[in-house]
Amino acid sequence: MKIKYMFGMALAAMAFSSCSEDIMDRINEDETSKTADRVWAKFQLTDAEVATAFSVVNGSYAWFVSSYTEQLFGTGNNQLFKAETRDVAELAGSSTFSNEWFDTYKNLMNLTQMMEKCSAGGIDEGKNDLLGMAQLLAAINWGVLTDMHGDIPFSECFKKDISAPKIDSQENIYAAILKLIDDGIDNLSKGGKNAGEQDLIYGGDTKKWVALGHALKARYLLHTYGRNKSVISEVEAEALAAINAGFAGFYLDTFNGVTADNSWSAYHWSCHFIGSSKTVDDLMLERNDPREPLYNNNQFGNNIIGVPGDANLAAQTETVNAPAWLENGAANLAIMSESELYFILAEAQAIQGKDAIAAFNTAVSSNVAEYFNICNKNVTQADIDAYLAIIDPLFALDQLKEIRIQKYLAQTRGEILETYNDMRRIIYTDGSYPVVMKNPANRNTAGNRWPYRLPYGESDVVSNPNVTAAFGSGNEAGMYIFTDNVWWAGGSR
Repeated sequence: MKIKYMFGMALAAMAFSSCSEDIMDRINEDETSKTADRVWAKFQLTDAEVATAFSVVNGSYAWFVSSYTEQLFGTGNNQLFKAETRDVAELAGSSTFSNEWFDTYKNLMNLTQMMEKCSAGGIDEGKNDLLGMAQLLAAINWGVLTDMHGDIPFSECFKKDISAPKIDSQENIYAAILKLIDDGIDNLSKGGKNAGEQDLIYGGDTKKWVALGHALKARYLLHTYGRNKSVISEVEAEALAAINAGFAGFYLDTFNGVTADNSWSAYHWSCHFIGSSKTVDDLMLERNDPREPLYNNNQFGNNIIGVPGDANLAAQTETVNAPAWLENGAANLAIMSESELYFILAEAQAIQGKDAIAAFNTAVSSNVAEYFNICNKNVTQADIDAYLAIIDPLFALDQLKEIRIQKYLAQTRGEILETYNDMRRIIYTDGSYPVVMKNPANRNTAGNRWPYRLPYGESDVVSNPNVTAAFGSGNEAGMYIFTDNVWWAGGSR
């Protein structure tokens, strides 16, 4: 990737004070990699965790996709207005996700350096706990990139002698992701206390990291269910292994709401580009959901809900209701929640014809409690039980449908990318998704305008001939996102 030269610009700026051939030769030596080699891997872990939670999982990828899934409503006559109205230039442009594309590869370069340092011959050789943590974080970051973009540069990235890495198939990338997870579990199972306070999430507790590994494996195996139906029993097994190992979620919880805000609140306060969506609210109202007042919060005194695709509402700021949790800058950021794991278990059990009621009730209960907690509100077990009494009959009528609807509602809080993955996966396997998308701009006279994937980032579209060719040119540039799905959702690329 060209990303390996990302610090080269700073060096080049310094070099302009002298144009001697010797200085120019030394610029090309990439001194930053030499400096990085002298930094202990544990000091790179903190940055990797923060970047994963703040930028990769809960950044612009999620903000845009929340409009596609109709879990949130884009407002403000700006970027999310364009997403809400399905502006083709915005949806398919290489500049739209340029920062996220670059930042995720940057984070992966950091994680690659960590893994190299903890491997044979590295300065942290034998620190298996750090190696395992880096491997699981790398699996998450590669997962986001390929789930969002499909086939991407992978195997030739971060090689010093390759400036234009080839594009690998998502099928091969998924095999590598699952291997990273397996290797991570193996390394973390060996124990170790090398991360310490640099591990902001689990404090170096390798047992919690092992539980995360099993939870991640359940997630990524489920993504591939459409390609291999027999994997569903393994999804259940991995989910149970995570639960038995004590998985209680993977959250970055270091924000104070004063000098450090989570990414969702920071974005909301700076622009007020996020509103509540009628698609979600209708489902909550139908179920007398206790989370509804928290989701459809009358923040600006107008009591107006966002209607997907309504250009007039989308053009306004400080008008549409917005979720109450956006007002809590101290709320944590979920990379993978406890409720997601139990929803995965419930779906795997339901697909196999098993009774999934216990996993389903645990998933819903966990999320309802989380909703109230991050909004600084109280909810009792009696309140939760009353809600379960409403939805359990719906579950009894159609287990899979209600599991997927409740997972959709639960992940509205921030796990938007997984909802986007669920939609594409389930449409591929079942022909439709139980939550109907209502934005009329999803189709027009030109055809489908609901993105099956996200466009490649500009940095590689302009510099890597392999990505340039895949992105296309002229009127067809980026338009593949409306016609070509990702591999695990039936695509061929």
